[in-house]
Amino acid sequence: MSVDEQGVATGICYGVDVGAARVGVARSVSTLLPAMPVATLTRDPEGNTDIHQLVQLMDEETVHTVFVGLPLNLRGADTPSTQAARDWAGLLAKTLAATGSATLVRLVDERLSTVGASQKLQQAGRSAKKQRAVIDQQAAIEILQQALHMQESLQRAVGELVDGRTEGH
Repeated sequence: MSVDEQGVATGICYGVDVGAARVGVARSVSTLLPAMPVATLTRDPEGNTDIHQLVQLMDEETVHTVFVGLPLNLRGADTPSTQAARDWAGLLAKTLAATGSATLVRLVDERLSTVGASQKLQQAGRSAKKQRAVIDQQAAIEILQQALHMQESLQRAVGELVDGRTEGH
């Protein structure tokens, strides 16, 4: 894993789609390779086992950045889910910082990621009922690939950095 002069990650990155019931996780090692699904975790707002499970998955390798999808409406304004995603990303950043990890957590616009994921699954022949098991992972792939392509295009880090060392998000 390395970072260029503009702060663009050139190593392992994760994408995360935080939903009310599930958390989809994807990973990529390069913008040249497609992101791959990793897991769908059961969301646990009270006990945070989903965050601890993600940290355990990441423990097996050096992850440079976790891109967490930020659900905004089509006009770019907050939705009812926006604060939940910010809180989740803040807790992830604090958990990583507490373990001494140098992994960055960045919030990135995820508008239409679930719609795009659903369309791709339908094109692959999955019915709406069969999509439920993998839609969160596919949305995480969409979030991650969009963030990596934006970084490559802009030649700079993208998204809102979440600082796990402070009280605020």
